[in-house]
Amino acid sequence: MNEKIYSLDPIIDENAKVLILGSIPGHQSLVKQKYYGNPRNHFWGILFELFDHEFIEDYEKRIQFLHEHGIAVWDTIGACYREGSLDSKIKEAEPNDIEGLLMRYPNIEAIGCNGTKAYQTFKRHFKHLMNEIEVELLPSTSPIPGRYNKTFEGKVEAWGVLLKYLND
Repeated sequence: MNEKIYSLDPIIDENAKVLILGSIPGHQSLVKQKYYGNPRNHFWGILFELFDHEFIEDYEKRIQFLHEHGIAVWDTIGACYREGSLDSKIKEAEPNDIEGLLMRYPNIEAIGCNGTKAYQTFKRHFKHLMNEIEVELLPSTSPIPGRYNKTFEGKVEAWGVLLKYLND
């Protein structure tokens, strides 16, 4: 079995209203220590499109953008074994302390799960929270074609559900 990998620290502040949860960062993101570090991943493009904002290359400015728009980012999986970057290769997944994070940041009104693996992992470990907070299953931003693949425009439209929590 491969070396154990670990999630990145959450990007969050007191103004966060929506927590976006991935499964666990892919290989490129872990090497760079940056969320959604694969340039082919649609995550950043989707968010900038939702807010009609020009694309930002600088990672620190991207984080600032998240804070300004009330968005937090983390992962459902805190540690696991995985060969490559595919969610299907994840073994022995250990969840992050999402419940503890939500207690520390009570302004979070909704969770958006970036893809099926993130949603299934959340449901497996935190189903009891689904009565207390809105949880949205969003199409994966991964560049790897999946079973339920959407176009970039289709993903932007689906991710638009988050705006109802952010535009009040």
